Amino acid sequence: MDMGQLTSQITLMFILMAIGLLINKLGFMHGQTATDLTNILLYVVSPCLIINAFEQRFSASRLQALAWVMLGIFITYGIMVIVTNLVFKRVADVNLQRIARFGSVYSNAGFMGVPLASALFGSTGVFFAVASLAGFNIFCWTHGIALFTPHQANDHHINWRQILLNPNIIAIAVGLLIFVSGIHLPSLLNQTITYVSSINTPLSMIVIGNSLAAVKLNRHTLDPRLWQPLLLRNLLFPIVMLLILRLFGVQGVPLYTTVLMGACPVAGNVVLFTLQAHGDTSPAVTLMSLSTILCLVTIPLIFTLSNLI
Repeated sequence: MDMGQLTSQITLMFILMAIGLLINKLGFMHGQTATDLTNILLYVVSPCLIINAFEQRFSASRLQALAWVMLGIFITYGIMVIVTNLVFKRVADVNLQRIARFGSVYSNAGFMGVPLASALFGSTGVFFAVASLAGFNIFCWTHGIALFTPHQANDHHINWRQILLNPNIIAIAVGLLIFVSGIHLPSLLNQTITYVSSINTPLSMIVIGNSLAAVKLNRHTLDPRLWQPLLLRNLLFPIVMLLILRLFGVQGVPLYTTVLMGACPVAGNVVLFTLQAHGDTSPAVTLMSLSTILCLVTIPLIFTLSNLI
């Protein structure tokens, strides 16, 4: 993979984030606006992008590669969950412990990974990115949300309705049906989906930049205990994913796309779930922001390793 192209795309995304930050400072985007745009991205734009990626000629080898990628992702999630449980088990601050565990495991794959995969590898990249989205949604809405609901620690009931009715999961199912069956969407509908998909990258980055504008990094917010989850999320866990995928023989675009998704910074859900649990969000916001800034360096580093291994 061309590292110059990757660096260029990451730089472009940070420029778009800077625009989002500027929009916030000028007072053009308020809290409710950011929430509404986030919902549009999650429930409208992202599903359109997924369906658009599956509108291509059926290939048994590509479907098989997707299956291997999915298996590698699920194994990686299992390892991450076990490791974070052991590493942060002794953290006395319950709020910080769950933020560290969640932030270490879950990346901002949907908002940052998919735009990067789309920009670098086109519809083929998004095709394999859906495996990461599926893994994220399944684990995030089971293990992830359970971290912030300790009163349900002994409740093993999984809300499959919440998982399966997620628009991105529905889009993956519809996309797979289109891919396997060879169905062609009507031209007008296809063009509409393509137009909506095209706003994903700029809008995602502007929304992320807007959220970074609220961060005040100082000695009070820079808790040294956050460096451990930063190391796991930005470096160690992406390397684990890379090794597992290579063990399965995954290479080329499937490998690069999946590693890219896994190397993304801390997911914004960490702030949302902390709010819902009535916890202090400042460590969550700081962790997410630092992770996002550091990925300017760590993502190219991970890709350099992926070219060497």
